[in-house]
Amino acid sequence: MEIIDLRSDTVTKPTPEMRRAMFEAEVGDDVYGEDPSINKLEAMSAELFGKEAALFVPSGTMANQVAIMAHTRHGDNVIIGVGSHNYIYESGAAGALAGVQFTIVGKDGLFTNEDVDKALTPPDHHYAPTKLVCIENTHNRSGGRVFPIKDIEAISLQCRFWGIALHCDGARIFNAQTATGIPVKEYARYFDSISFCLSKGLGCPVGSVLLGDKEFRDRAHRYRKMLGGGMRQAGFLAAAGIYALKHHVDRLKEDHENAKSLARALAQNPGFDIALEKVETNIVNVHVRDSSINAYQFVFKAKEKGVLLNPRNTREFRAVTHLDVNAEMLPRAVELLGEALEESHP
Repeated sequence: MEIIDLRSDTVTKPTPEMRRAMFEAEVGDDVYGEDPSINKLEAMSAELFGKEAALFVPSGTMANQVAIMAHTRHGDNVIIGVGSHNYIYESGAAGALAGVQFTIVGKDGLFTNEDVDKALTPPDHHYAPTKLVCIENTHNRSGGRVFPIKDIEAISLQCRFWGIALHCDGARIFNAQTATGIPVKEYARYFDSISFCLSKGLGCPVGSVLLGDKEFRDRAHRYRKMLGGGMRQAGFLAAAGIYALKHHVDRLKEDHENAKSLARALAQNPGFDIALEKVETNIVNVHVRDSSINAYQFVFKAKEKGVLLNPRNTREFRAVTHLDVNAEMLPRAVELLGEALEESHP
């Protein structure tokens, strides 16, 4: 049985060409700064994003947590959007490791300068001082929504005025670039630090890159070591990243087209409710109309038929298009999901 895996863009496997690049990679000891492939990836990333320096880390979660640790001290306050990855999906790391608290603002992962203004803590020792604002772009939980650059600019200006750092969880920032035509360098210039993930839409097996100025990179490097992220001959992984930045960025438009096509097809089924205007990149959030059908049970039924999905809650699931899902698979996926819905009625 053919499996159509729509759970996440993290499930992609390296292409034969990427595997070849990994096999042929030059390597060295990165803890000593001697891995030529990692050094090349970091330099390439810094130039692409217009930042002074870059740091290769094992995961997007580590990139976020290292950034939080580098920008704050224990007891500080961090402003984030509703449903942010660093709040929902990072196992409480910000509180446990960085010792910070979150103030959550906005709607559907997006927020404005006015939201930040209302959430800022006053300069009074009764309050945790706000030292960092985090923006997630694109926003995973809201369905790959793109954070409007006009809001990013306004928030950045306010952060600079108050001396507050601004970090972008840009795990899918290349999806934002693809959807808007705004280069990642333009997004990056508003942030003190920005990360991007190699193992999602870019199709690498592992890794993220964290960027900022040289002083930030030095602090982040120390925290990467503290968290166990110092790898040795990891140039094999960096080589995948180099290949992806050269060959897999432009193809993201295919994922976006497939997501919109999938959303339109599923929306034809009266049992599914999809906000088509919110399908901006490669993630489709689907609401199951019939309240008697549990989304977790539906996802299990879909798996039996060969379509893998992620449930979001008891009424919703998501489907994510990626490198290993082509347009020819989509009609079959829609057909099987329709069958799964019919068989899920109690």
